[in-house]
Amino acid sequence: MLNPRLETLSDYPFRRLATLLAPIAPPSGRIPVDLALGQPMHPIPPLMIETLRANEHLWGRYPPVNGTPAFREATAAWLTRRYHLPAGILDPDRHLLPVAGTKEALFMIAQAVMPERKAGQRPAVLLPNPFYNVYLGGALMAGAEPVLLSVTAETSYLPRLDQLSGELLERTAAFYLCSPANPQGAAADLDYLKRLIELARVHRFLLIVDECYAEIYTETPPPGALEAAIALDGRLDSLLVCHSLSKRSSAAGLRSGFVAGDPEVLAGFVRLRSYAAAVQPLPVLAAATALWQDEEHVIANRELYREKFDLTDDRLGRRFGYYRPDGGFFLWLEVGDGEAAARRLWAEAAIKVLPGGYIGRPDPGGDNPGDSAIRVALVHDLATVEGALTDLVATLS
Repeated sequence: MLNPRLETLSDYPFRRLATLLAPIAPPSGRIPVDLALGQPMHPIPPLMIETLRANEHLWGRYPPVNGTPAFREATAAWLTRRYHLPAGILDPDRHLLPVAGTKEALFMIAQAVMPERKAGQRPAVLLPNPFYNVYLGGALMAGAEPVLLSVTAETSYLPRLDQLSGELLERTAAFYLCSPANPQGAAADLDYLKRLIELARVHRFLLIVDECYAEIYTETPPPGALEAAIALDGRLDSLLVCHSLSKRSSAAGLRSGFVAGDPEVLAGFVRLRSYAAAVQPLPVLAAATALWQDEEHVIANRELYREKFDLTDDRLGRRFGYYRPDGGFFLWLEVGDGEAAARRLWAEAAIKVLPGGYIGRPDPGGDNPGDSAIRVALVHDLATVEGALTDLVATLS
């Protein structure tokens, strides 16, 4: 009775981690610290709570699938400011669509754009390896063949575009990119994004750029794909970008994000979402609108992460291949054996981290590019992070 494609999905990374650590008892007397889950633990902006309360009378109304004009206008204005776009280039009614968290959108968009065949073959979906597992799930459940592009320090943690064959690109239906990347924090520059957009247009596939970590950086604001597309030729076709309040505003429980870009694709996506998707309640849309209009809480949030990366620079130095990422709040540490390191940290220090292999898959040669690493999420307060990093170094050194 089940869809056979479900069998192609491996256990979600955190279920695998729970299974790995289940036989191990952490040391008594230590308070466990979860650095595996990328769940922001910073204070929730008071503006969000205030706006939800002010709009509580709207909970009884059905919300429209495309959100409110105020939300679309606020997000279009934010994109224009953040990425230095020409005024009026974004039409809030054609280029923007709210979603109940970008996880939903990243999964469902594959269903909206996947053909039965492309270039006479099963369509391909390209994604970096390691990756956010939702990209893989979306591709598999849409019936596509996921093609994993291994990224390492040697590739600057970005897929090598010059190694993609014309035959592969011709049957590609979608290409997922995360910038800044989860887990390595690498940000694609404008030239890279322009080249990828050009490939998408020549070979007629949809480029889906997950930019949910774009507002967490310690130095230079990472460029965006819309910025690259406008600089290239002023067009937004063959491109969608995804943004979220989960990281930007530490509002993961609000489940609020948006997609922006190709109006033809968005029109089809609205049609699909009318049947299948969770639609954001009007009080949530009002709170999200207020958060996209405010920058003060974002600057404060960013400063908290900057302090933690300053601390990490001091505590780790060059150990475990540490480098300060372009964006995001993860550390990608080379420890030789990610599973062994995760078991040891839990058993000896009550620290939970994610083995890098759990967000990767073996390449054609059988090597999983994440196996030698762990992902560490710097989501807690400064004192908790300081203690955890001190214990991590002492345990693994």
